[in-house]
Amino acid sequence: MSITKSGPTHVTSELADPYALSPEDVQEPPKTIRGRFRFLGPGMITSAAVVGSGELLTATTLGAEVGFVLLWLVLVSTFIKVWVQVELGRWSISTGKVAVTGYDEVPPRIGKRGWMAWLVLLMFVQFLTSQAGVISASAFAFSSLLPIGGGGPYSFVSIGSWVAILVAIAIGIHLANKYTVVERLSTSLVLLVAVFAVVMVFAIQGTEFSWTPDQLGDGMRFQIALGSMGVALSMFGLTGVGAGEISAYTYWCVEKGYAAWTGQNDGSEAWVKRARGWISVMKLDAWVSWFVYTISTAAFYMLGAAVLHPQGIVPKGDQVMTTISSIFSTQVGQWGAVVFLVGAGIALFKTIIANVPSLGRQVGNTLAVFGAFDWNNQKQRDRWMRVIMIVLPIVWGLFGTIVSSPLALVVLAGILNAVFLMGVAAATIYLSHRQTDPRVKDGKAFTVMLVLSAAAIFFVGVMGLINTF
Repeated sequence: MSITKSGPTHVTSELADPYALSPEDVQEPPKTIRGRFRFLGPGMITSAAVVGSGELLTATTLGAEVGFVLLWLVLVSTFIKVWVQVELGRWSISTGKVAVTGYDEVPPRIGKRGWMAWLVLLMFVQFLTSQAGVISASAFAFSSLLPIGGGGPYSFVSIGSWVAILVAIAIGIHLANKYTVVERLSTSLVLLVAVFAVVMVFAIQGTEFSWTPDQLGDGMRFQIALGSMGVALSMFGLTGVGAGEISAYTYWCVEKGYAAWTGQNDGSEAWVKRARGWISVMKLDAWVSWFVYTISTAAFYMLGAAVLHPQGIVPKGDQVMTTISSIFSTQVGQWGAVVFLVGAGIALFKTIIANVPSLGRQVGNTLAVFGAFDWNNQKQRDRWMRVIMIVLPIVWGLFGTIVSSPLALVVLAGILNAVFLMGVAAATIYLSHRQTDPRVKDGKAFTVMLVLSAAAIFFVGVMGLINTF
């Protein structure tokens, strides 16, 4: 017989093992909107992973290329992908499973493993190249402010030293392997970066690069300028949640406690009521995080559109940071350049802080699926997680510092990421249809949006393959 607590008793997950659906952990969900807000958190970790190099560097560059005309696409591209995230979160709460465990159950099987499990194993290459780039870009920002050694801010010694510092900080933060630490730190950094991005957008008002309401209106006309289709496709693919963030969200939903508080599906109406209640909390969590990272992404895009586009400047990669900081230093004073570089460095490093545990859990779960250890054994799982979260940032830091242009790996990572996007969309539809209890699903309107979301993600994956080749 399950023991159901009468109401929510704890906001942060202090469960002995959130991956074990114990009857003692079952509790009723909050009944009010205010009560639900007290149980948010997983989405902020997702937001911390989303707003990184893709938004700070890429969104700014895209704004520099086409101006305000595609501002509307920032909203659309982030909005359309959340539905797959929500549906995979629903599946996770209702079954107690996490992404890679589910992916292994998606046919067809290759050997003894599901085809998606093999794909996630190959995704370790994509994780390597993407996070190596983020940590080196963050080091670049901090080195610009405070160079180490005598070779200047962009010397190998200075950037390498900053990479080592950031790696050490990331390892130190995650040694305890506590969900509450990740959630609180991610929430603080996400809100800080959102405020930073908005402040930077308003800091240019009163300068020659000030923007007007008319420009914002032009950016919301749902049009694509002649010759900017390629930029539009890039923006659609690079903004909002990706396959990695969608997959990681299931782990954070479980570790928050949503699945344990719902309990094992015993077929009862009481379980259905609890499940729908905690799924409602999860949906609010996903949409609040969507709002936060969309504001940040739109602000970075506006910086590129307002400051760089009128000058015909389209910087690439790390040059975005130095270019905008130099403009801030002449337009609003040196404080503007310093604030921008500090904020940019924090925005990028925040991605590493979120992705060390997020990707670490996916790596660990994948190794467990292939027989390295028993995922359901908490002691083994925690031991592996700690080792993985030490190894990952070290490998990323070394790769980002030593390998300046790993072209073959970058191409391979692009192919894998495109296929992974399509795989996640297909797997979510399959798992929802086969394993999610129909009684906890939403109506036809949600189904339509889910199909559109999956189709959009699939389209981005196909275009990613085309662009890679």
